[in-house]
Amino acid sequence: MNHFIEDGEAYILKTYNRFPVVLDRGDGVNLYDTDGKEYLDFGAGIAVFALGYGNREYNDALKVQIDKLIHTSNLYYNVPSIEAAKKIVEAAKMKRVFFTNSGTEAIEGALKVARKYKYQEDPDKEYEFIAMKQSFHGRSQGALSVTGNEKYQEGFVPKEFRAVFAEFNDLSDVASKVTDKTCGIICEVVQGEGGIYPADPEFLKGLRELCDEHDLLLIFDEIQCGMGRCGSMFAHDLYGVKPDILTLAKALGCGIPVGAFVAGEKADGVLVPGDHGTTYGGNPLAGAAVNAVFDQFEKLDLVAHVREVGGYLWNKLEELKNEFSFITAHRGIGLMQGLEFSEEKQAGQIVSKALSNGLILISAGNNVLRFVPPLVIEKEHVDLMTEKLRASF
Repeated sequence: MNHFIEDGEAYILKTYNRFPVVLDRGDGVNLYDTDGKEYLDFGAGIAVFALGYGNREYNDALKVQIDKLIHTSNLYYNVPSIEAAKKIVEAAKMKRVFFTNSGTEAIEGALKVARKYKYQEDPDKEYEFIAMKQSFHGRSQGALSVTGNEKYQEGFVPKEFRAVFAEFNDLSDVASKVTDKTCGIICEVVQGEGGIYPADPEFLKGLRELCDEHDLLLIFDEIQCGMGRCGSMFAHDLYGVKPDILTLAKALGCGIPVGAFVAGEKADGVLVPGDHGTTYGGNPLAGAAVNAVFDQFEKLDLVAHVREVGGYLWNKLEELKNEFSFITAHRGIGLMQGLEFSEEKQAGQIVSKALSNGLILISAGNNVLRFVPPLVIEKEHVDLMTEKLRASF
């Protein structure tokens, strides 16, 4: 394994501090490194691999499509992407979808729609967005401009290009920042990288009312919290609040790079031919992946499963919180939960220790342990995770 790590350090641009593990294969909810060591996976490739590893029907669907047609271009129609678009639009109860290669690109497209929506009213204004502090929306310059964390922005996004940032779950603070230059409000329904903070119901309802009152577009980023992870197909369904634009990725393709932004009634038709594009987005392979994911969600009744197992995970993490005094908070919904610790860097230390104990976890925010396992985990996997985590503590 060491020679792989040495070659990786030599030839891959170092933008990550990687753990000294070379993952080789997966089976169910377990991963195996090149030395054969088994790891219980409660990170799911950062909330991506919802179906777990080796889902036969998902894999077979991709194999069939690879042998048939991988890529054409968006100059032509292809059946898998049309079918996938229909499934997304019908599930979200919105109007149309644009396929991207990633979540960051979905955010970029959503921002373009919102900016053009207001630009059509008055092209002479310099429009701006309201975004939330502690948010995370991606690493491109546009996505970073609405990411409420200066450590990601410094050196990349000049201050004059950044959004106006408001306190998450503070409606009065958001309202105080709305001006005639505001073109949209962007918000994660559950903040992920910021530390696993679910939105308050009244906050989301208030954002919807603000956008309606001022004729703004409301963007919900569900790249991490969507696709069943919170116990509904989309997290905003739990709140009864509909966005104008919805961004998706991660579990949308379960490992195949695909994202999407979905336009509602007000946002539909803002972009016209020539306004936006992508070479790979929505190609037949990506479409086949999305179709297979939706098919498996229905067959396995995953949303209901997440509600059941998510409740069980909540109870187990509550037990740990009550047992260990250095756990100061427990937050989350469904299979997107977090434990916060009393000391800086403690979460990172526990992630490393857990890895040595055969448990994959990831951190979030300054000091939060994040639990975003494959959605197919069972209660027995929660029990095993709890044992490994207690040993790591």
